[in-house]
Amino acid sequence: MSPPAPASARSQIYLKFVLMRIRKAFAVGLLALTPALTGCLVHTHSVLKARPPEIVYGASLDQLLKQVDDRYSAFNSMTGFVQVVACTGGSRKGEVTCYPAFTGFIIISKPEDIVVRLQVPLLGGEALNMVSDGKNFKMIIRYESCAIVGSDVVTNTSQKGLYALRPGVILDSLMIQPREDDQLVALTQDSRTIPDPKKSKGLIEEPDYELQFLSQPEGKVARSLRVIHIGRASLLPYRQDIYNSDGKVETQADYSAYQKFGDVNFPSKIVIQRPLDELSLTITLNKKTSFNKTLPADQFNLPPVPANYAIQNMDDPVSAATNPCGAHAPQSKH
Repeated sequence: MSPPAPASARSQIYLKFVLMRIRKAFAVGLLALTPALTGCLVHTHSVLKARPPEIVYGASLDQLLKQVDDRYSAFNSMTGFVQVVACTGGSRKGEVTCYPAFTGFIIISKPEDIVVRLQVPLLGGEALNMVSDGKNFKMIIRYESCAIVGSDVVTNTSQKGLYALRPGVILDSLMIQPREDDQLVALTQDSRTIPDPKKSKGLIEEPDYELQFLSQPEGKVARSLRVIHIGRASLLPYRQDIYNSDGKVETQADYSAYQKFGDVNFPSKIVIQRPLDELSLTITLNKKTSFNKTLPADQFNLPPVPANYAIQNMDDPVSAATNPCGAHAPQSKH
């Protein structure tokens, strides 16, 4: 007969026995709670079901870069018959104001010439006539008897809303630029959810490619310049994000309703968002739009400003704040 275990050993055996009983009781308790958790506390609700596209294309980085190059090369000039709707305001202002639709045309000649001529809504007659050579622009506003001049780059950072809109914004949004020689490139993949055209309450989850252009590194940091979002159901761009020097999205252009204009496949609806300026511009092209036509030599000449017109210099804060053209382009207080 073996001697009795020491008191310390008996204590350890008893402690193990107690812990084993506690674990067993805990497990039994969890099993007892399972019906309550699954039956009473869990709630299931219906959501719209998303399906994949019927066709999904694949492409390498080199193929995507070549497609961007080819699309840019195929675009030498455009005479676009357009409807333009401008909206200003947002969360910072606490309200959004949308103006009546203007009709007219936008004429582009690569690399940087652009003309915008729009008609007064409902009344007809010329509302504005603007021309830019990529460096400076001039815009005559007939019904305000004034002209706006300035550089294509905003130099007065207090300008918001329509004051911050420059011809270059429209040009960069309509023509997706290819990668420059000194820019780095990265390719990632994601997806977007869009309405299903075949089902009123259906969705399509479309995979996409995100082609990112970056600056040369400063130290160990490369700055994001642009991201082109390309849907894999068509391999066509559906969005472009353009970043400022602070790494914030300065311009976001959305492309939809692609159509054939002659030999050029181009979006007939372009929505330009300027989130920092609380400004959006929706441009819709109609079927009379043409590409790569020979343009008249004087197409980008703007007539002289009449002597009785006020001239508002957008590069001069005093002029921008005091001249009568301010009625045309209301400035945000934020």
